[in-house]
Amino acid sequence: MATMVFVNYPVKDVQASTEFYEKLVFKKNEDFSNEQSSSMVWDDNFWIMLLEYDFYNLFLKGKKIADTRTQSGTLTAFSVESPAVVKKIAEAAKANGGSYHSVEMDMQEDQMFSLEVVDLDGNQFEPVWMNMG
Repeated sequence: MATMVFVNYPVKDVQASTEFYEKLVFKKNEDFSNEQSSSMVWDDNFWIMLLEYDFYNLFLKGKKIADTRTQSGTLTAFSVESPAVVKKIAEAAKANGGSYHSVEMDMQEDQMFSLEVVDLDGNQFEPVWMNMG
């Protein structure tokens, strides 16, 4: 069995966040979703779990949820098939209330390309394409 990665994000409005990720071409898996969470599937191995704040807090054992609008708790990168897909995800985020920015890494786009995407709650992820050939 291949390893699967589940990234968990705290969100204030599960429905609004679900709609945001659907517009980025994630698919909601109803079997693992409820009123407190949405299971958003990129592919068979990578999912983002959107957890309402009170539900997310159950897993923290006394820790505080980071204010992801002003602090970073994690930066998750995942591979996509082309620079065009990176751009499509970023533009969809921007068109639906999120944002994105680029980081200068002194690499040519035909070698590696990524953008930093920020969702409605300030959670940040990085779709990245790398020329592995």
